[in-house]
Amino acid sequence: MLDQIDLSILALLRKNSRLQWKDIGEQVHLSGQAVGNRIRRMEEQGIIQGYTTLIDEAKIAPFLTALVTMFMTTTDHSLFTRFIKSRSEIIQAHRISGEGCYSMVVHVPDQEALNHFLDALLPFGNYRVNLSINKLK
Repeated sequence: MLDQIDLSILALLRKNSRLQWKDIGEQVHLSGQAVGNRIRRMEEQGIIQGYTTLIDEAKIAPFLTALVTMFMTTTDHSLFTRFIKSRSEIIQAHRISGEGCYSMVVHVPDQEALNHFLDALLPFGNYRVNLSINKLK
């Protein structure tokens, strides 16, 4: 079970996973060692699964962000889920309820690459594409 201090530690790590245990401890009123023990416990329990770096990819190389909703024409989705896992352009993929079967966030360098990606989707069904014009969060 997580207590309020654990939840506070997680909130601080979400904002900045590079915070020192001592700095977290000052904010949650624990020693750095006690914070480290709690973090290790949450890692061992699989609550904390890893740490990541958020990179503004557009500053490295320009790209298009497409939000693709997939409408499957088959009930066998296993081939499509393998497709999703094999494609590096797919940044996020979710099986969804409501309109459509899957929702994907896709990063491609240009319109031509987007067209090639969309062509690769056609054997699985139909799609709807929205292009992101500005990332807000």
